[in-house]
Amino acid sequence: MGYSCIDLDDILMKYYLCPAYALEFTLGFLGNLVVVLGYPLCLQEWRSTNVYLYNLAVSDIICVCALPRLSYLYAHGMKETSPVGCVLNRYLLFVNKYSGVVFMALVSLDRYLLIRHPRRNHFLLTPRMAGLISALTWFLVNVMITPLLYFAIKDTQRANGTVCQDFASLSTTWGFLSYSLGLTVVGYILPLVVLFWSTYKMASLLRTQEEMFEHRTMSFKRPLRVVQAAAYMFLFLFLPYHIMRNVRVLTRLLRENMPVCTLVKIEAAYIITRPMPYAHSVINPVFYFLMTDQFRELLLARFHQLRNRITGKTT
Repeated sequence: MGYSCIDLDDILMKYYLCPAYALEFTLGFLGNLVVVLGYPLCLQEWRSTNVYLYNLAVSDIICVCALPRLSYLYAHGMKETSPVGCVLNRYLLFVNKYSGVVFMALVSLDRYLLIRHPRRNHFLLTPRMAGLISALTWFLVNVMITPLLYFAIKDTQRANGTVCQDFASLSTTWGFLSYSLGLTVVGYILPLVVLFWSTYKMASLLRTQEEMFEHRTMSFKRPLRVVQAAAYMFLFLFLPYHIMRNVRVLTRLLRENMPVCTLVKIEAAYIITRPMPYAHSVINPVFYFLMTDQFRELLLARFHQLRNRITGKTT
């Protein structure tokens, strides 16, 4: 009984984390690659929404590219033995995990401002301002992740570079718990609040406009539904992970007073939630096509041109 309890985490890593990360990389990489390559090729005139969505796609594709290494290690029961590779992998995963939430919040704010200013006469709706805000977002997210790099480097030094721990296992100090909670609030909860707030304001504004100009608001209903879906996606995919991560950090501080199997089961529950935030990188490409009709139409036109060229050469 004790053996099966202790062995639970290794089983989940090999038979759950490994295939989950592999699947997320395969689907997420292909979907976001279409956007990363398609936007520069298809869009001649960029709007503020395109700037945020493109940064979101770049963030997603970098994030999923860090998953194959983890999947390989878990499949073979191996540990990451390169200190540089360990820290770099954690950096790529967490910077792009949290930047994804922020950029989706910016997309929702952009949609709200567009409904209020359909002629795009607001300065925040200009591509130039969207580019500046995107650059500021990358900077701030990197600042938020800097303490994580410190904890990761200290952890690899303690193990002489032979062990690469997950986030919740980097430290057993109350300061690390405070950082984890702070990152949860600033990096996840605040952008999520902005996402839901802008969705609520969009819905309220549309209801008001419908009473006055029923025909005017029809084109904005689909973007509203898309933003609402994005808000619930980040709620259901990210919330379980952040809850279990902080519970896991807390229980490691209190581990002397807890049974071994209880600690293992808590870690197992945390492991189950670990792939969930990265699933948004697989789903996000759907939003790119739903939010921008122009890109979808231009991409399909390019595809048909390529197909006609290929069929023309073969006939």
